[in-house]
Amino acid sequence: MSWFVYVLLNGDSVTYTGVAKDVAARLDKHNAGTGARFTRGRGPWRVVHAEGPMEHGDALRREWTIKRDAAFKARLKTR
Repeated sequence: MSWFVYVLLNGDSVTYTGVAKDVAARLDKHNAGTGARFTRGRGPWRVVHAEGPMEHGDALRREWTIKRDAAFKARLKTR
């Protein structure tokens, strides 16, 4: 299966990074309050970055890298 890594941004400049097979459907879940616990009550969210498709393991490794890259996330906040 094809997986994507995505970064979301809310109005308070908070980022959330995750993996999904369908980024648009996952964004809808985050904005509906049924996504990850972290995103609940902090929306609305918008996608500011997505990468893929890639294998699941590669997506998880890239997610881990993005979560720890403060400079990369800071650049996304200016979009």
